[in-house]
Amino acid sequence: MCGIAGILISPAQMDPKLLEAIGPMTSSLRLRGPDGQGLWVDRDAGIAFGHRRLAIVDLSSTGRQPMRSASGRYVITFNGEIYNFRDLRRELESAGRQFRGTGDTEVLLCAIETWGLESSLRRCAGMFAFALWDLETKTLHLARDRIGKKPLYVALAGHALVFASELKAIRCFPSFSPELDFGAAGAMLSKGWVPDHACIWRNAFKLPPGSVLSVRSTDIAQAGSAASLSQRVKHWWSLAEIATKGREDPIAGSDDDLTNELDDLLRLAVRERMIADVPLGSFLSGGIDSSTVVALMQAQSRSPVRTFTIAFSEGGFDESGYAADVAKHLGTDHTELHLSPEAARQVIPELPRIWDEPFADESQIPTLLVARLARQHVTVALSGDGGDECFAGYGRHFMADRLKRQQRLPLAVRRTLATGLDLLARAAREDILDRLPLAANMRHMLRSDRLNRFAGLLSARHEDDLYQRLVTSPTASLTRHDQSSSIAAPKLDGLLSRVLYDDMAGYLPGDILVKLDRATMANGLEGRCPLLDHRVIEFAWRLPSDAKVRDGRGKWILRNLLRRYLPDRLIDRPKQGFDVPVAAWLRGPLRSWATDLLADIRHDGEDVLDSAKVDGCWRDHMRGQDRSRELWSALMFQAWRYETRQAPIATGSRELDMAGV
Repeated sequence: MCGIAGILISPAQMDPKLLEAIGPMTSSLRLRGPDGQGLWVDRDAGIAFGHRRLAIVDLSSTGRQPMRSASGRYVITFNGEIYNFRDLRRELESAGRQFRGTGDTEVLLCAIETWGLESSLRRCAGMFAFALWDLETKTLHLARDRIGKKPLYVALAGHALVFASELKAIRCFPSFSPELDFGAAGAMLSKGWVPDHACIWRNAFKLPPGSVLSVRSTDIAQAGSAASLSQRVKHWWSLAEIATKGREDPIAGSDDDLTNELDDLLRLAVRERMIADVPLGSFLSGGIDSSTVVALMQAQSRSPVRTFTIAFSEGGFDESGYAADVAKHLGTDHTELHLSPEAARQVIPELPRIWDEPFADESQIPTLLVARLARQHVTVALSGDGGDECFAGYGRHFMADRLKRQQRLPLAVRRTLATGLDLLARAAREDILDRLPLAANMRHMLRSDRLNRFAGLLSARHEDDLYQRLVTSPTASLTRHDQSSSIAAPKLDGLLSRVLYDDMAGYLPGDILVKLDRATMANGLEGRCPLLDHRVIEFAWRLPSDAKVRDGRGKWILRNLLRRYLPDRLIDRPKQGFDVPVAAWLRGPLRSWATDLLADIRHDGEDVLDSAKVDGCWRDHMRGQDRSRELWSALMFQAWRYETRQAPIATGSRELDMAGV
């Protein structure tokens, strides 16, 4: 797990001094790779690679990057892990190949020399983003893993193509001009995150999941723009194809047969992700997903697995008791951090710098803090991320199942019910709910924004209308600009499948994986997600819908699997999520911080945010209506703008060691 960066200069203006920027570009990623920096430059070809190393497998000098292949044809700078590299290595050794070290990057290079790039990618199980330079054809290949676990930004800056794991590195390139993309900004303010198919800077883009971009230096001038360059991207793996084939060819079998197959797949995925030459552990919230991962880790470990959770005892947001019960039953070595609300709030000024693009999923706060806790003890942590998207764990998935049946009711009846819910939502002020003796999950269900959401879904005219309402952000727009265009979805039968696809193609890479990547890498910690192994994803798409949602509950098959390892009392509880009480904080300890940012919006934020709408939203929130989602997005966007204005943009250094590998 590392940070990577690179430069390819067009021969139209071959100025080798531009390559000197690779030093500051790479150094800006030092949090992603605290164990060392490597540079490789070929002045004649006009290319430079940078690498920040977080040493996980093969801690010796043979694991350093950028790395050159055995034949000398290829040079690579690689971020991520190939989990099945030992199997690939044995296959290559049987064909007569030899290796100097014990790491996965060397195996990948050898595989590419032996089988070719795309064939090697299809054989790999892993998470990665990398750049490969072919010295023979003078071609740069940029590649990203199937589901987008690892980031890779690409930009055109003058007569150069630049790429990096994070935008802060691209901003270090002297010719890059950061211009705000208003569509991406509008999407962020509506969703809370910039979609993976968009980028906050107009002249940059993210390499799509499961794709390769192959470019020669002569192609740069012809491309003319980042948007034109992105049209050259080719997919070596397609979620749309996997989803379509999965629904056309569902798995047949009994409940036990399906659960056995999932058990085998997840055991393999977990076992491969437990390979490391450094201490390893897992996040544990006590929910279905993380409990499944930890249970399968402990079942395959000779010693107690290290597990980590945050105890956050404010307003019913604490899940640490559930995590402690699971850890005790499984026999893990459990670490729990009791966090005060003040300590949680202290990290808020760090968020815009760490996330790099504006990001407003408030669960980024506990995710960052639990990663910081884990890094004190381990260098790799497994995570339960992906279970909701694969196996239907979100409320909208249950609602898709229920509301499809309610579509049979006359529209007039559903609209009457929706009107009643709207009235209840007006009465469900947060300050009133806080005084009532309600369980945390019941208080969460009665929040006005959730009631309004359900009312809007009830009044949908037909299934297509219902689908659009389920996948559209319910928050009011505080921006002056339209949202960035939505993802293209294949034609899938069934409302649940359509919603699941939207989540896996949009919400997962745009929010969930960005949150995990930035939170872990900011602490020099590698996060691994067994539930997002591509074999698990492909299996999930072939499952019948009732293996996901059954009896009004999601993730049925995961629950059925987990019952082999945990008692029912530790499984059958309401989903809570990894939240913090932002709504209450904005009325209390964060009020001064928020009002300062609101003044900043009124002063110079009018090009994106509508200050009158923001002020109205703030007044509603102060009166007891929960408008925290809209406000948090606006505030985090403005905090990000302030951070990017203050951050220095480095220029190239002439004192770099430009020796090639």
